[in-house]
Amino acid sequence: MENAHMNEFDARILPPDDPQRRMLHNEVHARPSARVRLPALITYVALLNAGVSREQECAHLQRLPGHADLGLDRLNGNFLRLRCDGYTVKWERHTEFTRYSIVQPLPAHAGWGSVLPELASHVATGTDWLRALPGQTVAAIHLAMLPEGMDDPLMLVKAQQWLGEGMLIGSRMGNTVEGQSHSCLLSHLRIGADGFERLLVLAAPETTEGRGGRISQRVLELETYRLMALRGLPVAKQLSPVLAQAESQLADITARLEGKQGGDQALLDDLVALAARVERATAEHGYRFSATRAYDAVVRERIAELRERPLHGTQTVGEFMQRRLSPAIATVEATAQRLTALSERVSRTSALLRTRVDIATETQNQQLLEKLTRGQDLQLRLQSTVEGLSIAAISYYVVSLLLYGAKALKLAGVPIQPELAAGLMIPLVLWGVWKTVQRIHDKLHRDSGH
Repeated sequence: MENAHMNEFDARILPPDDPQRRMLHNEVHARPSARVRLPALITYVALLNAGVSREQECAHLQRLPGHADLGLDRLNGNFLRLRCDGYTVKWERHTEFTRYSIVQPLPAHAGWGSVLPELASHVATGTDWLRALPGQTVAAIHLAMLPEGMDDPLMLVKAQQWLGEGMLIGSRMGNTVEGQSHSCLLSHLRIGADGFERLLVLAAPETTEGRGGRISQRVLELETYRLMALRGLPVAKQLSPVLAQAESQLADITARLEGKQGGDQALLDDLVALAARVERATAEHGYRFSATRAYDAVVRERIAELRERPLHGTQTVGEFMQRRLSPAIATVEATAQRLTALSERVSRTSALLRTRVDIATETQNQQLLEKLTRGQDLQLRLQSTVEGLSIAAISYYVVSLLLYGAKALKLAGVPIQPELAAGLMIPLVLWGVWKTVQRIHDKLHRDSGH
């Protein structure tokens, strides 16, 4: 009733809501941190979800005890937390991957001081449920969180025993009101025989469930986004020889263009084929490079959120990751810039070739226009000649008619010399014919709009 009253109240005093208002407002609550009670074991798996539908993921979640009636509509928000008997399962779907987090109490045999405890078979969901997760595994982590061990003088030795063989890295995290760290993170970031990495967090005994959840989220996201960022590295390495070949081909085309070697059509065909290859590479790999930059930004953000302090005898987690991640990211970024630069160079070369073709076309058009002009001049001269001949011919026929007329008059008794009369009429006839032709020309010019 109270909510209904509030909605009615809002409707009375506020303008209509933007259709996306509540969705955007609730985005800040879309993926709340888990509440983790220490000691805890978090089994975390991130999988690529390309080709995996929500229906498949929902069907798999329905296999959890007590959730056989889970509706697909509950997966529309890309986040879901399911409570089971003694543990919780969190599902999160992202653009490229889906994350599953199983939060349960830490098994008794895996406490502080244990030596390489076996964990996979003790996951609350069972190994069969893990094995059947839809998708391809990107990250798999066993995160143990203990409310002890931070002040143990043998902390590094015991942590090494718990984690197994490998170079130990670790750091103190956080900054309390007293200026002290609230936890320690230790790992060697290696994949074990069970397919899982191991992370160990030692926290103060007074660590709250909320803080425990935030620590776990930051640590797990850090490793996940590191691996997702590195997905651009194989693409960059694969693309490098292709770019080298394309750059060499472009240099050859440019040299041919500069030296005016080969026909324009051959150059154009080669350039079009090269441009198509470059644009295809951009379309296929542009998203991967952009995603790598975005994931790297998240990694840097998560490292900053850890607020690390050095742990004597180990390299900090952030330093370890950045020293190994930065060259890979630099390689990806350099390849992306190289691809962009190549595309721009192809465009400039195309513009040069287009300019060359345009100039050649204009030259040909100018030559053709000159030929047409000369043809028109010749036609005008020929027309003038023909007109002159026509005037003479018409005048000849007119004079002949006049001569015949004069002869007829003479036979009729008129005292006239036909030849003399015809000869005298020749200038008048020529003038009259010429004047008539001029009138015809003037009329034609007026009718044509000149």
